[in-house]
Amino acid sequence: MFSKISRYRRLPDEVTIDARGRALPSKTLRPLPEAPGDFVHTVEQVDRLDHLAYKYYKQPRKWWRICDANPGFMSPQAMLGLEPIVSDRFALAWDGEASQPPWAELRRQLLAKVGVIDVQTVQEAQLVPTVRTVEDQQVTVLADDYTRAVIVTYNRVNVSAETLGNVIVATGFGTSQAQRIGRVGKPIIIPPDSVR
Repeated sequence: MFSKISRYRRLPDEVTIDARGRALPSKTLRPLPEAPGDFVHTVEQVDRLDHLAYKYYKQPRKWWRICDANPGFMSPQAMLGLEPIVSDRFALAWDGEASQPPWAELRRQLLAKVGVIDVQTVQEAQLVPTVRTVEDQQVTVLADDYTRAVIVTYNRVNVSAETLGNVIVATGFGTSQAQRIGRVGKPIIIPPDSVR
């Protein structure tokens, strides 16, 4: 039974037969409507979808309009950075000048932790002003400075960022506090209100 204002109420009924042969009544899938919009909201740590719906539509029950306009998120918790699956970026330092960093071992150790879904290593270059001596003159040149990082996607119900940091250190790398890769500080679309 759906309320009068439910977006699922008008969907056609469907009967599904389960493995035991029972007929189970249900609704068909709700197709994702087009919800274009030019207005964006920058997500803050304290945001909740019902609060955003009230702010923009004066009706907290219309939070699903914002979800429809942002289909890149599988759940409202994902949009606000509250889902259990997260990605953290760990900056890496490697002191072993003569040898190559043990990338394969780092990846293997991280993936061995229950809850770790994916591990990506990245190397980013940036130009840094450096003073060098050339023919008895000091000149400033732009030199490549490489920073290394690992991005770990994991279920924070099973494993913590602190535990992952400890695994990284045990593999021989230095690291700092993890940076969450999420929606906070990033824009989401707020579509115009419409009757549905």
